[in-house]
Amino acid sequence: MSEAATPLILIVDDEPAQLALLSYNLKAAGFRIATAKDGEEAVLAVAEQGPDVVLLDWMLPRLSGLEACRQIKATPEGRDAAVIMVSARSEESDRVRGLDTGADDYIVKPYSVAELVARVRANLRRLRPSVSGQALELGDIRLDPDSYRVTRAGVSVHLGPTEFRLLGAFMERPGKVWTREALLDRVWGRDIYIDTRTVDVHVGRLRKTLCTTGGPDPIRTVRGAGYAMG
Repeated sequence: MSEAATPLILIVDDEPAQLALLSYNLKAAGFRIATAKDGEEAVLAVAEQGPDVVLLDWMLPRLSGLEACRQIKATPEGRDAAVIMVSARSEESDRVRGLDTGADDYIVKPYSVAELVARVRANLRRLRPSVSGQALELGDIRLDPDSYRVTRAGVSVHLGPTEFRLLGAFMERPGKVWTREALLDRVWGRDIYIDTRTVDVHVGRLRKTLCTTGGPDPIRTVRGAGYAMG
């Protein structure tokens, strides 16, 4: 898996030892890691880095985990992320409150690192199924990340690595309108500085290849916004 395609996990905790422990174990599990030490920093990090999963401690300085969750879920980047609330509060009412705030999952302290990693993977399977090797299907197009194969109407379609990652992004979020900047971040990575017109070139190549089977163009150009499939 390319560096850009590797899921990014944002860990939000004000305890340095906990940040270090989770960072070490999640890196060992194959994820990219970003960290934040308080709620305000977490909201900024989500907007700037667009993580796939946010591990959000309830008790945080400056801005509580609950309020940070509300603000994160109000952003375009946060809507697409899975927020896992981490808390010592184990009452049912606390779980309900956390989930009602917008959290996608809730885990109670103390927990095992193995369970937390499993929860992260479970949320990723829902949000980015191709990461777990799950085949994607949209209309007559099928993408199998394990075998690196794409077919349309049963006919093999041969894509380059960049077009394959582009197609995966589109198929993971049917109907989502991707801006060129968001596609650059997802497919090329945030540390790669290239012109957004590069996205247009590769989308054009993907369109051309997908249409070689004789089917209609499956990619929509949304004027003034970007591209979408489905």
